[in-house]
Amino acid sequence: MIEPLLLIGLVVALFVGFNIGGATTGPAFGPAVGADVISKGMAAALMSVFFLVGAWTIGRRVVDTLGQELVHDPGVFTIEASIVVLFFIGGALFIGNYFGVPASTSMTAVGAIAGLGVATGQLNWAVMGEIAVWWIVAPIIGFWVSGVIGRYFYPTINRWVSITQTDGALIELDRSGAVPVPRKGPNTTTREFVGVLVLITIGCLMAFSSGTSNIANAIAPLYGAGVEMDPLILLGSAAVAVGAFTIARRTLDTLGNDITDLPLTAAIVVAVVSSGIVVGLSAIGIPASFVIIATMSIVGLGWGRATRSVTVSEGLRGKEQPNVSVGALAADEPGEQAPEIGEEEPEDIPSAADLFDPSTTGRVIVMQNVVPIISTVGAYATFWVLFSFWW
Repeated sequence: MIEPLLLIGLVVALFVGFNIGGATTGPAFGPAVGADVISKGMAAALMSVFFLVGAWTIGRRVVDTLGQELVHDPGVFTIEASIVVLFFIGGALFIGNYFGVPASTSMTAVGAIAGLGVATGQLNWAVMGEIAVWWIVAPIIGFWVSGVIGRYFYPTINRWVSITQTDGALIELDRSGAVPVPRKGPNTTTREFVGVLVLITIGCLMAFSSGTSNIANAIAPLYGAGVEMDPLILLGSAAVAVGAFTIARRTLDTLGNDITDLPLTAAIVVAVVSSGIVVGLSAIGIPASFVIIATMSIVGLGWGRATRSVTVSEGLRGKEQPNVSVGALAADEPGEQAPEIGEEEPEDIPSAADLFDPSTTGRVIVMQNVVPIISTVGAYATFWVLFSFWW
């Protein structure tokens, strides 16, 4: 029979997983849902499956980091302490989901655990420092990798990508044989079919990367308290699935329709770069913020795209100054041939306002900072009071 305190801890962990599902489904499948490629229900189903795969494989390493290494003595993760930590993680994420903003689950969870570690004097500053350094370095890497792609490879990729949605079903089942076989719809072109598959595949990659990094945010405190990892991964992933099918509809609307008209080509580049960085960091046990890396990747891609109006020699001589703006991503239609470097007029590059909704973007930026602060400060203040009272 499960002890009452452990049962409460599991319920709170499920609540955290529920909010992770709400916060991470939008970044993964928002572009596909916004482009009417898949439904919100299909996005939730794919999120559930690939999150579990990522959590069960690479995600274990991040669970070890947060549950065993971030504090000197994992013994501070009593069931009671774990409940408080998970409460602040889940509560802070719920605030972000309520406002339809996908908050950084990794920063929120690390903040709550760090609050416990500082209040009890058990925070492993070396591990915390390593995590903080990667939080700074990873977005910079995302910016420069995307910047190089934007300047030198974006036009080529853009020529490959063009999803023109035709009338009728994208896929139909051929039931002429013993086993139904999926076929292209009557009006579906090969390019449309391949483009849709690529977009969905990238969403699945993002869901996988989310599982590698975010499962620890729901279960690491209980793992630190001595609960076995495998059942926790299954329970946490199930809770993520529930969140994906329910509260994630808000963040899908925000990232799929409200915040940006991010072109399909840009969405694919950002997804691949950001997911690759997150999976790489998870493999070495570092919890990463996908949302922040993706944001810097968008900015870097727009910067690289905008600098195509100036050649390297012109830039070094200061002869021309590019109109650097993430709005440059809206300059090309998928499948369109872009001018060669140095041949494009700077005034042909749109402004950022043509790509982003300023009011929604501002709300996202504010909540991205507020949610981790709530988690960190709340956990620290609570444990400081409790620790002082106990001792």
